[in-house]
Amino acid sequence: MQQQLSREQIAQNILSSWKASGLKQKLIFTFLAIAFFRFGAQLPIFGINNEIFQNIAAGNNMIGFLDMFTGGALGKVSIFALGIGPYITSSIIIQLLAVVVPYLERLQKEEGGEGRRKIQQITRQFTVVLGAFQALAFVVILSKLPGAVIHTVNPILFNVGAIITLTAGSILVMWLAELITEKGVGNGGSLLIFVGIISGIPVYVKNTALLVAQDSQKQLGLVALLVIFVATIITIIVFQDAARHVPIVSARRQVGNKVYSGGNSSIPFKLNPGGVMPIIFAMAILLFPTTILGFAQQLNIQNEGLRQALETINLYLSPSGITYYIIYFLLIVFLTFFYSSIMPNMQPKEIANNLKKYGSAIPGIKPGKPTADKLDEILTKVTFIGAFSLGLIALVPSVSSAVTGITTFQGLGSTSLIIMVGVALDFINQIKTHLYAKNYESFLQKNNIQ
Repeated sequence: MQQQLSREQIAQNILSSWKASGLKQKLIFTFLAIAFFRFGAQLPIFGINNEIFQNIAAGNNMIGFLDMFTGGALGKVSIFALGIGPYITSSIIIQLLAVVVPYLERLQKEEGGEGRRKIQQITRQFTVVLGAFQALAFVVILSKLPGAVIHTVNPILFNVGAIITLTAGSILVMWLAELITEKGVGNGGSLLIFVGIISGIPVYVKNTALLVAQDSQKQLGLVALLVIFVATIITIIVFQDAARHVPIVSARRQVGNKVYSGGNSSIPFKLNPGGVMPIIFAMAILLFPTTILGFAQQLNIQNEGLRQALETINLYLSPSGITYYIIYFLLIVFLTFFYSSIMPNMQPKEIANNLKKYGSAIPGIKPGKPTADKLDEILTKVTFIGAFSLGLIALVPSVSSAVTGITTFQGLGSTSLIIMVGVALDFINQIKTHLYAKNYESFLQKNNIQ
């Protein structure tokens, strides 16, 4: 009976937290914003012959791969065809520039919240520039694709209108992503990419069913591939929570006439501090040039040398080529190191200074510079293991798809699997954190009243 009552109390506490925490409003706002994003992804820009363009896109693996990350918006040439790409690319470039440009570095490290707001504003402004550039390149190439633009539409009206619409669409997606991050649950940019990938799963399932319907060997390959996918998901879940704990001892403190003995604790350094961001950043960097190359292949280029050069570059950057995965792997490793280097909780000197300030130390290591050097050594090893492991995890499903011959899941397996699992785990963890925080606040308020 006591166990039954405790379960009822737990359920009642969860329900009370749900009602009092404001989480319900945050979730409703998040889902409404996502619904708005999906609605906009279905609205084509004026003057496009969707049927002809979708036939062109269906015959181009690169366009299909790019379309996956926009949730079909690119294939429909919708107002959100550029997706979150310009915003993500802008964020990457500004963060990289913050390492080498003194003004941006000062904003990031010395001016606190005000500096971060200025950097965010610069990122938004650069997003507009990138969005306009990508829209211009997209429209110029689109207008030259045979039959893609309705012939009765005025070319000047189409070009100007399409560029403005696509640029405004990318800005609107950026605004939605920031609103979700601020007023909803989870990282807005990651969630929009997650939703775009999820929306394409029915197509993957349909294509896979057609592929294996009458081939028993393919059916065995599909079973093997699904087993690998499940094992990869489990590995990702374990990997996301894996951490290296550095032991810390605290000196005894005297407050008044009382002496408090020092305690033992630890500092956790996650193997994957950046979560899915290195994956998303790597994809954004690769998708920017391939977006242009994928459409440029559809043009009737007369210059033989230029055409061959474009075909060669596109071959190297194609998701079906080994060069693509080598570049992809190296980008993930580099961006994991880069992301960990800019995170406030992974700065050896600052951590060492804080430990010295509060009378704590790593056992056997002197405070100050020796502690900073030791932490730097530990963080380098942890980040290397995490970056190398993340890169390998990203490659396993793709290699498995090639070995089993089930290539209809290739785009989903190579990159999207990690993004989906990582974003889903982050989304759930944020919900838990929100509930725990509200429970703790309620507990403190209750004790103060009493």
